Amino acid sequence: MNTDKKELLRLFLDNKENFSDIGIFIESFKTLMAYYKCAIMEIETKLNVLNEQFSLRYDRNPISTTKSRLKSIESIIRKLKRKSAAYTLSSLEENINDIAGIRVVCSFESDVYTIANALTSQDDIQLIKEKDYIKNPKPNGYRSLHLIVSVPIFLLHEKKHMKVEIQLRTIAMDSWAALEHQLKYKKDTVFDDKMAQELHLCSKLSAELDLRMDKLKKQVNI
Repeated sequence: MNTDKKELLRLFLDNKENFSDIGIFIESFKTLMAYYKCAIMEIETKLNVLNEQFSLRYDRNPISTTKSRLKSIESIIRKLKRKSAAYTLSSLEENINDIAGIRVVCSFESDVYTIANALTSQDDIQLIKEKDYIKNPKPNGYRSLHLIVSVPIFLLHEKKHMKVEIQLRTIAMDSWAALEHQLKYKKDTVFDDKMAQELHLCSKLSAELDLRMDKLKKQVNI
């Protein structure tokens, strides 16, 4: 039995009072994941529209790249356990905000806030939570703007509101985060305090780069 099936079985065993058949449970879980995928598609469409409008008005794109993902079953169960939450589908929806995730990489730091404000100002988007790790970086130097939003998806006979986590960052922030992950989580390597300090310094250098690039952006008026 592969890992996904094992994790689904674990969820089913805790849902058995609501689902008499594991096949019905699996279909319900897959349906829920499809709803989260639809929510990602809705947000991606909104981001593409904003990027296109920005291009028409200012002759440049503030969004460099976007990347989406659905949290794995294994990660979902780990998070439910960490939160001491019930292993049920309703608990999953209520307690986990980042099952659907989108990473938005912008050209400049000011673009991060421009896109975030434009998106959350739309009348069908509800901002649930915001964590600004750009103005207040994490102790390890991580910088990014995290938003949890609720977006409606329109199904055949109903409308559902689904939660999506959106991480917005600059190219420099994204590069630092990607390299930090490779360095810090390399197997069979002890990551000591001196290495952590060096990574933190690199984060400060990337922040200075963003600041300088934003100043140049203002000078050339783009």
